[in-house]
Amino acid sequence: MKLNAKIKSLFTEQLSNWKLAQTNFAGLQTVQTKSFNFGDFDVKVQFNPARIVSSGAKVDAKTIAERKCFLCAENRPAEQKGIDYGDYEILVNPFPIFPEHFTIPRKEHVDQQILPYFTDMLELAKVMDDYLLFYNGPKCGASAPDHMHFQAGTKDFLPLVNDYKRLKQTHTDLLVTTEKMQLLQMKNYMRTVYCIESMDVESAKDAFEKLYFHFQGEESVEPLMNIVCLFENNKWYVFVLPRKAFRPWQYTAEGDKQLLVSPATVEMCGIFITPIEAHFEQITKKDIESIFEQVSF
Repeated sequence: MKLNAKIKSLFTEQLSNWKLAQTNFAGLQTVQTKSFNFGDFDVKVQFNPARIVSSGAKVDAKTIAERKCFLCAENRPAEQKGIDYGDYEILVNPFPIFPEHFTIPRKEHVDQQILPYFTDMLELAKVMDDYLLFYNGPKCGASAPDHMHFQAGTKDFLPLVNDYKRLKQTHTDLLVTTEKMQLLQMKNYMRTVYCIESMDVESAKDAFEKLYFHFQGEESVEPLMNIVCLFENNKWYVFVLPRKAFRPWQYTAEGDKQLLVSPATVEMCGIFITPIEAHFEQITKKDIESIFEQVSF
């Protein structure tokens, strides 16, 4: 059985037998959404109360050190089953944003970091080509910065991917082109987005590493970034979204100035998740512009 088929089968089984997943995926049917138009593209906002677990997650060193890692096999709920794939396991994410949403942790407990595992992401995207893969940096939305993992979700769900295909002719600059790879940058898009298109693992890896070290600068740790990767028509599309901050000032603001929006890949790609209904109702176009301005490079 192909991996895509095994994943669909796992998804069906988990929604039948795991109450938490069943409830939260059913909840997606009733999430409220609204949309703001920015000329050539829209940004959506979703009220999704189950995501408070992630949006409200404390990811400081003390909190991480004091809790058990929920991605390690021995700490997972008994109902959570997975599919073995090399050094990884594919699990249904019980706190979904996507209609089908998966978490893909490494079997060993190692820190969230992309550089040693970037080619794993490419390989997973190729064998899971019904889905897109994404990566939240340890300070860019990962609620388990202490355990290396990717996530995967429904392929056509993120506005960025559809915007890129639709706006490529008018909203991109071609920065580098070789026989096997193109590096493009989106323009007039309110946030910095690079896209690597490649038919070859080594070319994609080389282009990614150049971006990585360009944004690393003086920092000894990983540069702040979110990454989306998909494989179609024998080609990888890797979107790299460099960041300059983790959370905007609105996240910790007092009273009615507060907006509990913790930007990770999904937000950077055009869907703002608000786990609190009042924040969903009060968020404005100006807030979205302000948040992008604060967190995008």
